[in-house]
Amino acid sequence: MQIFSRLRDRQGFTLIELLIVIVIVGILAVLIIPSLLSGPARARDSQRKSDLRKIKASLESYYNDNNAYPANLNVLTQGTVPYITTLPTDPKTHQSYVYITVGNPPNSYILRANLENNNDKDIKSGTTNVYEVTSAN
Repeated sequence: MQIFSRLRDRQGFTLIELLIVIVIVGILAVLIIPSLLSGPARARDSQRKSDLRKIKASLESYYNDNNAYPANLNVLTQGTVPYITTLPTDPKTHQSYVYITVGNPPNSYILRANLENNNDKDIKSGTTNVYEVTSAN
């Protein structure tokens, strides 16, 4: 009974207990904060990849109808039935994505976006941060 009465009389925590809690919280913060800070960049990278897939689908539809890819992406938004209503742009810079055609008339293309996460598994080999989508033909 004497042990319980001593525990009830105790006021606050010892310095050692406080230091242990501070160290544990510090370790958790070091492990969690980098993941939280990179979240928005990963979300923008995901949006870039999704944008390029949408543009690719529009380009392939255009190719099926015209047997060639357009010289520029703006053609996709024109006509009586546009292939895409609005061209997506980079979610951070609001710049257009890079579109490169090959051949005359164009029979293939390359679409490029620069990702923020240099460790992304989809980055083109030999580059720092380039994500690339190419024509199906």
